[in-house]
Amino acid sequence: MNFKKLILIFLLFFLTACNQFDKNEKSLVFISNQKYSNTGFALVYDEKLKKEKKISKKIDNRSLLIFHNKIKKNSFVKITNPVNDKSIIAEVISNNVKFSDFYNSVITKRIAEELSLNPKEPYIDLVLISNNSTFIAKKAKTFEEEKKVAEKAPVDGIKIDNIGLEKEKVKKIKKQTFLYSIKIADFYYRDSAENMISRIKDETSIKNSTIKKLSKTKYRVLLGPFNDIKKLEKSFNEIKVLNFENIEILKDV
Repeated sequence: MNFKKLILIFLLFFLTACNQFDKNEKSLVFISNQKYSNTGFALVYDEKLKKEKKISKKIDNRSLLIFHNKIKKNSFVKITNPVNDKSIIAEVISNNVKFSDFYNSVITKRIAEELSLNPKEPYIDLVLISNNSTFIAKKAKTFEEEKKVAEKAPVDGIKIDNIGLEKEKVKKIKKQTFLYSIKIADFYYRDSAENMISRIKDETSIKNSTIKKLSKTKYRVLLGPFNDIKKLEKSFNEIKVLNFENIEILKDV
């Protein structure tokens, strides 16, 4: 009987402690995405990067393959160029390759050309596609066919249209200025966002942090904006010491 009473007392104490913790930690609640996605700069593979030890492994520049350090091997991702809305499906060939955390992935020259990325500003949206997605089921056969073609063709000679889709009209793209911000996280409460701003100021030398109200229950902490990629990368690398889960780089926010 005494043993049962002890268990009951322990459970009551535990539940009370949990409730108290929730009240005290209200300002620390942040919004996270269940489905992995990241917006930022890609590193376009080049043999020089391997020779200069800026990347630890080679990749076939004719392929539809990428390196990623968070998504598991053999996963499929959709990569989009936000400037022209062109997109392509690629496969993660490895997730243990070493390269700068400033880049959200390493992509091939073929992917960069298919998306018409700016070589000096290879900005992309990357979204993980679940294995049971009907989109993947429809694309799997096409992907394998394109992969075989790529293995035999030079990078400059590759031009493959999406099967079953009409060719898109070429859009004239206006020259845009370099202006990016670093997204730290989205929070439910403004107190949470303010606490994060304080932590950034206390633990780093970064001072240009702001809070952007997206809705009554969504507050975004941003760093910037930056009009120079070197300054952007420097701040990005400095903020890494705080071990945020999924830092993104947003354009013109």
